[in-house]
Amino acid sequence: MRFKMENRIQILSTRPIQQSLIKDARDAGIDIDELTFIETNPIQSKLVDKEIENTLKETATVVFTSMNAVEVVGNQIKEHQPNWKIYCMGTTTQQLVVKFFGQNAIAGTANDAASLAKQIIKDQPKEKLIFFCGDQRRDELPELLKQHSIEAKETIVYETTATHHLIQKQYDGILFFSPSAVESFFTKNKAVENTVLFAIGNTTAKELKKHSNNKVVISNEPGKENLAKTMINFFNA
Repeated sequence: MRFKMENRIQILSTRPIQQSLIKDARDAGIDIDELTFIETNPIQSKLVDKEIENTLKETATVVFTSMNAVEVVGNQIKEHQPNWKIYCMGTTTQQLVVKFFGQNAIAGTANDAASLAKQIIKDQPKEKLIFFCGDQRRDELPELLKQHSIEAKETIVYETTATHHLIQKQYDGILFFSPSAVESFFTKNKAVENTVLFAIGNTTAKELKKHSNNKVVISNEPGKENLAKTMINFFNA
């Protein structure tokens, strides 16, 4: 359904996105408002810093499902790259892994946590397995690994805080980038009928379906840019 430029589509993004994407949307007749529903902060702890420091010295298999975890750990690298095999989510998280650890460190990528776990299970890594994550990480990956007798040592390196807002404006679509943002949004809001909800991945989509019967559109690939493009294509198809 193609929309005329004079009937502009109104979109809410629940986290900031690149200005280039906002411009692309504007050119397609779509106006995007940005309002953050969660904040993430590195955990300020000598114990956590020491855990990261010690792991950087080890030969290990490391898992990242969040760009925030990559940034926290990557910022502690000093002179030498760690001897790690890294499994991570694709797109933004993968790009940050390449930035901090190099392309050769990547042992596998996937578009969601369950698929990433299945790849790890298939490869049966021999090294110690470390899962760097946030305090609100989902259960899919560690539970799947545990079912196949693979123990992942979890190191929580950042915390997520909900920032609740009451929305007065009616939107044609809302972009969600994490299950935590979904929970935060629906604490004070409901999805208006006919509002299309866009999810960055399957886990976020599942959380949306707990709170709403509205149409949910899932991005084909993870990453903020891909979700925004999915939304633009949807309203201009």
